[in-house]
Amino acid sequence: MSKTVADQLVNMLAEAGIKRIYAVTGDSLNEVNDAVRRNGSIQWIHVRHEEAGAYAAGAEAQLNGLACCAGSSGPGHVHLINGLYDAHRSGAPVLAIASTVMTAEFGSDYFQETNTIKLFDDCSHYNQIATTPAQLPRMLQAGIQNALNKKGVSVVGLPGDLTKLPAEEIGSSVKFYQPAPKIIPSDNELKELILFFKQYDKITLFCGIGAADAGEEVIALSKLLNAPVGYSFKAKMEIQLGNTNEVGMTGLLGLPSAYHAMHECELLVLLGTDFPYVPFIPTDKKIVQIDVRPERLGRRAKVDLGLCGNIKDTLQALIPQVEQKTDDRFLKEQLDFYAEVKKKQQTYIDDTGNNELIHPEYVASLIDKLAADDAIFTVDTGMSCVWGARYINAKGTRKMLGSFNHGSMANAMPQSIGAQLARPDRQVIALCGDGGISMLLGDLATIAQYKLPVKLIVFNNRSLGMVKLEMEVAGLPDWQTDMVNPDFAMVAQAMGIKGITVKKPEDVEQALKEALMYKGAVLINIFTNPNALAMPPKLEFSQVKGMAVSMTKLMLNGHMDEVLDTVKANYKHLKDAL
Repeated sequence: MSKTVADQLVNMLAEAGIKRIYAVTGDSLNEVNDAVRRNGSIQWIHVRHEEAGAYAAGAEAQLNGLACCAGSSGPGHVHLINGLYDAHRSGAPVLAIASTVMTAEFGSDYFQETNTIKLFDDCSHYNQIATTPAQLPRMLQAGIQNALNKKGVSVVGLPGDLTKLPAEEIGSSVKFYQPAPKIIPSDNELKELILFFKQYDKITLFCGIGAADAGEEVIALSKLLNAPVGYSFKAKMEIQLGNTNEVGMTGLLGLPSAYHAMHECELLVLLGTDFPYVPFIPTDKKIVQIDVRPERLGRRAKVDLGLCGNIKDTLQALIPQVEQKTDDRFLKEQLDFYAEVKKKQQTYIDDTGNNELIHPEYVASLIDKLAADDAIFTVDTGMSCVWGARYINAKGTRKMLGSFNHGSMANAMPQSIGAQLARPDRQVIALCGDGGISMLLGDLATIAQYKLPVKLIVFNNRSLGMVKLEMEVAGLPDWQTDMVNPDFAMVAQAMGIKGITVKKPEDVEQALKEALMYKGAVLINIFTNPNALAMPPKLEFSQVKGMAVSMTKLMLNGHMDEVLDTVKANYKHLKDAL
């Protein structure tokens, strides 16, 4: 029997498989904190900022299932919101405990009072506040069920005074269910799809995160259809692995090869993807879309056939009915095109850069080469995301986490906290931008406090690199994008983390080897070229045009040195684009 509501809460969390709560304790959370201490089966992770706690919980949930974070009255739970948005849009089952003011003060504009229902409504599947002991267990159970089965965030509001009251046991024991039904299209719908396959010879498959557990089935289908396979960033680690028909990513961070395969085909098959970048999807091809959530069908592209099904289950039902195609000319053309793209990528790696202008492509390729086959990568948005997308490849059981849907800065470092706690036996590597790591720099102390052996690679280009590029593309001066950074390695050392600064290209490989072999946490501060370009397919010309406008303005203002540096740094990109 639980003594108090706080005890009951912690007991139920433990029964649901929660291993830790990411939170900053205080006032309305103190009773829960003490119940965790007395229970002993759940770890309280004292983050320095609740946003970092929500990011960490989101990462843990993506790797291990349900995870939990908490925030105290007012500012404490408000700080959770950005990380919860990210978790929710990533489909991560996270339970957030939003403790709040005493029930007697509701509606009185009390100190730190907020309306948790309004606050979290847009970033949750379930969002309620318990005001009596009898409500809490059923609300908590409903919240957990929603998070697990709808794949997203549930928020349970918890007034501080409620946690002290005697618990009320419900009539039956609380259990948690995560059913996994088979969801496949009807027999007639599958026959209609097979007719599409028979009608066309130039077929391309494009896979999203919904196909992540169907890697083997995707490969089998692609071989039957002689179809090249493209994928989204979220699906890269699973779909690229062992796939000899893969042609890379498309989208803002992608490669021309996947874009080419999608636009040169006759039939495009979208598998488990809600890919948001409409300009990269062809408008003059036949398109089939299969997704477990039917509300997504046709909202990004003009779809000729939309089917509802779990991708793995659907392909398992479909593959025995698909005839082997003999014409593989289209596939070979796309694979040859992809080989040329990879050859051009290699030129950016071979040119390692200069002192304090190290080429980030070279750094990312070394990380890919040296990291373990089961490493977990977290990537910041912006340029770090580009280098991770293009140069970190699938091997073994590698995973990659990022703010792929919400697109928030500062995610990589706190996500590495949750990833390392969730998988203590795995190598965790965070690819951080200098802008991103600056935002939540305080949580380096969390890494040190819990002795987490994460490896933080800071691509220090002294600027908001992606924003700088966006402004150049638009023909705007890159004003207020430069950053005056601290010595990140020294900051890490002050926090109790090994710090390494690298300014010369010839020192990068040894520094990475040293960091990856080191038993504890390491931050490597690498001075990369701020003018490195990320050229997505279809946008090359506009980017070159933006650079030309930017360089013209620099020349008119007498800044010839900067113009020359930009041309030297991006000669290969400019040549390829033109």
